[in-house]
Amino acid sequence: QVQLVESGGGLVQAGGSLRLSCAASGRTFSRYAMGWFRQAPGKEREFVAAISWSGYSTYSTDSVKGRFTASRDNAKNTVYLQMNSLKPEDTAVYYCAATQPPYAGLAAASEYDYWGQGTQVTVSS
Repeated sequence: QVQLVESGGGLVQAGGSLRLSCAASGRTFSRYAMGWFRQAPGKEREFVAAISWSGYSTYSTDSVKGRFTASRDNAKNTVYLQMNSLKPEDTAVYYCAATQPPYAGLAAASEYDYWGQGTQVTVSS
């Protein structure tokens, strides 16, 4: 079992930055890959970024590449999403998720076993 709690969302002006945190608890957290997803009103849940269990490998979707960076601190059982140069279209509820190896990929929501409750990010123009 892995429990995930997101925090750090809020209201920010376009061009600003936010850092989301996802605090995890449970067994074998350090060996879980972690993903970030978002869902805007009226839209499907969308992959944002992911990071391997070691933190060595990261991946992000094209719309956030170069602006968002996933990282993790296994000693603190926490994964982060640093969001820079925010745009109004980034407005969404952001979720973190965990998946236990083996996994075929990290961009599909169906790959993940555990989910946080989400945190709202609103970017004003």
